[in-house]
Amino acid sequence: MPSSARVAVVTGASSGIGAASARALAAAGFHVVLGARRMDRLEQVAAETGGTALPLDVTDDASVAAFAAAVEERLGRCDLLVNNAGGALGTESVADADLADWQRMYDINVLGTVRVTQALLPSLIASGDGQVITIGSIAGREPYKGGAGYNAAKHAEAALTRVLRLELLGQPVRVSEIDPGMVHTDFSLVRFKGDQEKADAVYAGVEPLTAEDVAETVAWIATRPAHVNVDQVLLMPRDQAAAQVVHRREV
Repeated sequence: MPSSARVAVVTGASSGIGAASARALAAAGFHVVLGARRMDRLEQVAAETGGTALPLDVTDDASVAAFAAAVEERLGRCDLLVNNAGGALGTESVADADLADWQRMYDINVLGTVRVTQALLPSLIASGDGQVITIGSIAGREPYKGGAGYNAAKHAEAALTRVLRLELLGQPVRVSEIDPGMVHTDFSLVRFKGDQEKADAVYAGVEPLTAEDVAETVAWIATRPAHVNVDQVLLMPRDQAAAQVVHRREV
């Protein structure tokens, strides 16, 4: 790694928006540290980007502590944190809520974001120009039927990101939130627990965002001048005007 290279940490970097963000940030000149549980896929992305792959489970305190220690030991700095790890499980109503799924979503999307941010914040401040970019969702702005558990988690993640912005005012750390609408990744496949037919139906007749669309926004925010803080971005496909207001063409 060049001594002048800035270090970007991306969580959930083994696929989807995380992997695309790692590629975009590497192209923008960052040395990228990729964190995720699936080390085989993570190492492939690291090889593509010239980055560093480290195991990370954002729901586990010890894993996060070991990850942060490894970043400090190997790289000696952290200039940018992209909190991307997250996801949805199920579409049950509140009356039929699967509390294990709700707990899992809260632990990944909310507590996972807190764990990693807390662990790396001293390095971000010490960098003199740190950044935290959190990948939220339209679900964190707009409740919708069938989304209660994910809505609750993403609203909480948005709140903690906006509070962090207030708390770090006067410190050399910028805080940004990107809230995408429909993005064609494995998000829906995970949400529907492997049901490919249901996942495909989400995108039928629609041209959704791609992971690269979101990644380009991450890289754009990350390369603004130090005095510019992009607080919030709502990034939507042209075919989507609200969480459940979607134009579908015949297929």
